[in-house]
Amino acid sequence: MIKDRLDERTLTPQEVRTILKADNKEIVDLCKKASIRPRKNAKGHTYFSYDEVKNLRKIQSQVKNAVTNPVAVRTPAMVGAGASSQSSSAAVRSILVTLQELEAKLSNKIAKVIDEKLEGMDDVVVELIRCKTDNETLKQKIVDLNKEVYQLKNELNSYKPVALGFYKKKEVFVWE
Repeated sequence: MIKDRLDERTLTPQEVRTILKADNKEIVDLCKKASIRPRKNAKGHTYFSYDEVKNLRKIQSQVKNAVTNPVAVRTPAMVGAGASSQSSSAAVRSILVTLQELEAKLSNKIAKVIDEKLEGMDDVVVELIRCKTDNETLKQKIVDLNKEVYQLKNELNSYKPVALGFYKKKEVFVWE
């Protein structure tokens, strides 16, 4: 019986999307603004309570009102302020604009630094590839020279001293 009540008061993410007429990204943004963390049941499925969806709907309407009528949005601190609410609203808007500008400047500076750091990486990669190719060429030359040294040693060993500083070449049998 308690479980039936719990099932009646919980909604799946699909139902929340339908109720709010929003996609997952918008629902995540609304959850962040409302400080709501979706919960998971024993099977690991995400669900929302009915009250949470009500709060999400309120936040969604506030966000839509803020877009269409920025002066109408009031924070809880401004509700009881009366005449000073407009100056508070202007101050909040000013702070928000300043924060957005700061965020944009910070993002641009970070992106610029990362681009500058990665700019030299292209040259490093090209140089690394060139060095690797050179290394492979030199390895092949070493193999060729070792073969030549082996052949020359065999050739040298084919000469045997006879007498008075004379040498005679012995026939070398080569398997072909």
